[in-house]
Amino acid sequence: MKPVHQCGEWELVRRFLYRVLIGLALAASQGGIAAAQQTVPGCSGRSILDELKGTDAYARIEAAAAQSENSTTLLWKIERAGRPVSYLFGTMHLTDARITTLSPALRSALGSSRRLILEVDDLSQGNFKKAFASARDLMLFSGGQRLEQLLSAEEFRKVSAILERSGLPAQIAGLFRPWVATLMLALPDCEKQRVGQGLLPLDAQLAREARAQGIGVIGLETLDLQFRTMAGVPQADQIEMLKASLRLHDRIDDVIETTVQLYLGRRLGAIWPLQLALAERVGVPGSAFNSSEQSLLVRRNLGMRDNAAAHLAEGGVFIAVGALHLPGKQGLVNLLRDAGYTLTPVE
Repeated sequence: MKPVHQCGEWELVRRFLYRVLIGLALAASQGGIAAAQQTVPGCSGRSILDELKGTDAYARIEAAAAQSENSTTLLWKIERAGRPVSYLFGTMHLTDARITTLSPALRSALGSSRRLILEVDDLSQGNFKKAFASARDLMLFSGGQRLEQLLSAEEFRKVSAILERSGLPAQIAGLFRPWVATLMLALPDCEKQRVGQGLLPLDAQLAREARAQGIGVIGLETLDLQFRTMAGVPQADQIEMLKASLRLHDRIDDVIETTVQLYLGRRLGAIWPLQLALAERVGVPGSAFNSSEQSLLVRRNLGMRDNAAAHLAEGGVFIAVGALHLPGKQGLVNLLRDAGYTLTPVE
């Protein structure tokens, strides 16, 4: 097979990744297709936790959740003497109306802030193209290696079929490194369609609300950093995580619905243990996720704290990041308290 950049597939891959990973949400947030004018698909699912009740897995999830610090609050007030109040909010990157409907307290907190700080602020195609170019070797195999060499024939057939439903030619699926394939399996088809038809994920909804009120929007991280962090997970663990996603993909709607219910129920401490328990039920050891937890949560939390420091020193900012960055001993709530701030629950 010719190198991807020599056969025209490189540009197709770049555009596909932009559309699947970022581009759809961006198009919606910048005035894409109006969802109200179309038939928007709904997502359905049921709680897997209900099925697990009475099992050892359920007991372990509940025990881990009970021990997780700061895991029952989504919106926190951040205070330090002599500075305007700031806020910390945990998001989910979904279009579900139960999530994207902003509460009065949330609107008030955002409206009183001078700046909204998201994980990444610039999702433009130009910015993505630059980040993708610098991280190409982290996303795509080279030197003759391909994804199908790391999976069974049946596993690769399933990956190809799922990606093809999203518009990717089957012959290109083998180019992706395991972490990229896992990312593209993370959402059900219905959610991809909803975003594509104009519904905003919660983060984009917050950005639109902020800009409408003249509130500046910036980011804590760059796309390049996020790509390199995900690529930094050892390949052996990437493969195991991809296998878990594949084995659970037939129930992706149920996995997402269960996670949404935990989020809405302010049970953030159960979300990660649930993922580990589900992986173990399909034959993937929870230990395969240890490096991912360290890279994607623990170390990123430290970076987010450091990058937010100057903004918090001025005060009056609203920080919105994925909800799993908030709880736990090494979560942002504890890290900011250790930095001298007082954090109190709002809701």
